[in-house]
Amino acid sequence: MTSTRSPGAEHGQATVELVALLPLMAVLAAVLWQGVVAGQAVWLAGSAARAAARASAVGADARVAALRVLPPRLERGLVVRSVPGSDGGVRVAIAVPAIVGTGRLTTVSARARLQDQGR
Repeated sequence: MTSTRSPGAEHGQATVELVALLPLMAVLAAVLWQGVVAGQAVWLAGSAARAAARASAVGADARVAALRVLPPRLERGLVVRSVPGSDGGVRVAIAVPAIVGTGRLTTVSARARLQDQGR
């Protein structure tokens, strides 16, 4: 038996398959980038909490200290609260921004307390 296909019948098939996969690749890249943004928010929430705890320990404004650590995109939605009964502990909550649009996905928080160094 001989094949009735011509040798160039599948020419362009790889291009068609690549074009079909491009939307899936774009969604995967967006999900991965959103994960990076969420990870950065978690990391910076911890940094902001430590800065706020240091400021609180010396009598400075904890919110201002936390704001200095954060990039402008994460400043919106920042909540800084003292933790009752924790001897100077501070809780910082940050809204995780969506990479598409101006909304937020969730909120991450971190707590910090400056340990007494016992002079």
